[in-house]
Amino acid sequence: MSMTESLAYVQIVLSVLLIGGVLIQRSEAGLGSGFGGGDGFSSGHHTKRGAERAIFIATIVIAVLFAATSFSLLLI
Repeated sequence: MSMTESLAYVQIVLSVLLIGGVLIQRSEAGLGSGFGGGDGFSSGHHTKRGAERAIFIATIVIAVLFAATSFSLLLI
């Protein structure tokens, strides 16, 4: 197996993980808050804690790895 083939498989796995990480995160753009309404929690400041923060950071790391594999496939 060549380097290009192995990077392609890594990129496929990273893309599936990235899609899952984005979809599992909480959406902040509700219809009520889009028009200036909403309850007190969604219209105020919300900090990420616990699992929500870990998923957020993991999604960023996966996105950076995906971009790095994309650029490396471009250069190879």
